[in-house]
Amino acid sequence: MGKNLSQDELFRYSRHLMLPEVGLAGQQKLKQSSVLIVGTGGLGSPISLYLAAAGVGRLGLVDYDRVEISNLQRQIVHATSTLGVEKVESAKKHLNDLNPTIEVVPFNTALTSFNIDEIASSYDVIVDGTDNLTTRYLLNDYAGLHGKPYVYGSVFRFEGQVSVFDARKGACYRCLFPEPPPPELLPSCSDAGVMGVLPGIVGCMEANETIKLLLGIGEPLINRLVLFDALEMQFTEIHLKKNPACPLCGEHPTIHELVDYEQFCGAPYRRSNQQENLSNCISPKELSGLLKEKKELLLIDVRNPVESQVSSLPGATIIPLEMLTSRLSEFSHDQPIVVFCRTGVRSQTAVGLMQHAGFSNVRSLQGGINAWASQVDPSMNQY
Repeated sequence: MGKNLSQDELFRYSRHLMLPEVGLAGQQKLKQSSVLIVGTGGLGSPISLYLAAAGVGRLGLVDYDRVEISNLQRQIVHATSTLGVEKVESAKKHLNDLNPTIEVVPFNTALTSFNIDEIASSYDVIVDGTDNLTTRYLLNDYAGLHGKPYVYGSVFRFEGQVSVFDARKGACYRCLFPEPPPPELLPSCSDAGVMGVLPGIVGCMEANETIKLLLGIGEPLINRLVLFDALEMQFTEIHLKKNPACPLCGEHPTIHELVDYEQFCGAPYRRSNQQENLSNCISPKELSGLLKEKKELLLIDVRNPVESQVSSLPGATIIPLEMLTSRLSEFSHDQPIVVFCRTGVRSQTAVGLMQHAGFSNVRSLQGGINAWASQVDPSMNQY
């Protein structure tokens, strides 16, 4: 890729060229730079759009999903016209339309310990656009072992976080969280929801940190974690320190190679976990038959109560998942129970919690209430 800027590029980046901190040399540096963006969803959308607009010469995009209509509330790099298209191809189309002078390299695959080096080795900065800890720990460990900066961001409901982890200069992600928590304690945006504009705000901050790193300007968020509360419009900064006992970058590291992180947590884990526990499930049609026979059966809805305004099953007891363990004493251990949520993820977790507490006759509605709507009651709303 040529170093010099064309006349069209000089016009395109004229507002950068006026900034003493960027100027012609800085814009040429951006053109020579490369960034790997892992995830092209809520966070990856603004990250990729603004890095493409800024003129970062090569953008790698990693994702393995296809565009769904529920994505469009926040994933603005995609559009109605690309529903059903691989996300990396949908994003590539939009980014090339925004800035045809840059190179966009799509990787339609799940990032794993086996393929990350082949994908990430040629990129200057790794940016987190994911929504699961499987990939987050993998990115942190790879960046730490290979001396690359890792720009971190996450969102949940109305709250977001941003930092820059660079084990050469400060704390890494494992300095804060040495080990991942159990999968059942990891709600995702699809389970808990997220305000649509929140990933845009957090993703823009990640893009800002990335550009600063590439240009060597300003003070990057190394050893600093910014917390953002969208409801209060409040930013809080937490100062971090490298943990001497960190298993990755501490004084006596124990992590020297990447491992299979899917055993811990994340989207791939969730999907395989659902498949492996079908013996704990009941199909919508089977449940419909039992209800028609007026079998004695307790229905527990573990969704947020506001979700029942969209769809519900008659007679269901609403107990949000986070409150379930505190109310288990209300039920008999041998009572037939069916637990349901939107798609079956939270109800699988609920079944596990109840079985651990000694409930012997509890099952999850396979596919959740959305599956009930599609298989039993087409007049019911889905979301």
